[in-house]
Amino acid sequence: MTGTVSSGSMLSRIGPMLALVGSAVGLDQAIKWLVEARLPFHEIVPVVPMLSLYRTWNEGIAFSLLKGMPDTGLLALTVLVVVFVLYLWWRNPAGRIIAHLGYALIISGAIGNLIDRAVYGHVVDYILFHTETWSFAVFNLADSFITCGAGLIVLDEVIATIKDRKKHD
Repeated sequence: MTGTVSSGSMLSRIGPMLALVGSAVGLDQAIKWLVEARLPFHEIVPVVPMLSLYRTWNEGIAFSLLKGMPDTGLLALTVLVVVFVLYLWWRNPAGRIIAHLGYALIISGAIGNLIDRAVYGHVVDYILFHTETWSFAVFNLADSFITCGAGLIVLDEVIATIKDRKKHD
């Protein structure tokens, strides 16, 4: 993440970033609205083997961490994360498209879950991977955005490191 960011290149990135974030947050909220309106609470609805829908509420953050923290604290923490990721995005050179996509996905997921917390006082989760003897934490599309976004940023760093090494060989 080295290099200077010009204001022209920054302005050309804002539109696509806003469009992606707006679309992703809209999709996340639409699905959560459908889940809240149509999916039974705490009942497994099989989709395919090892994947079910299971509506539940997360009153903490990832994997129910900080469950006892007041909503205002969780909201503030989420806003700080969004601001920090925006800062990282802002500092990242324009040519790092994979990283920019990753930052947009992280921001989208954080905003989607922030909306839940602000409106409902909890985050709506509904995706469950499981077997007969094991299950993963229930999560949602916003959580998937955050995870995929982080993976894309790591991938971008690996690609940049490989390119840098090839330049110096």
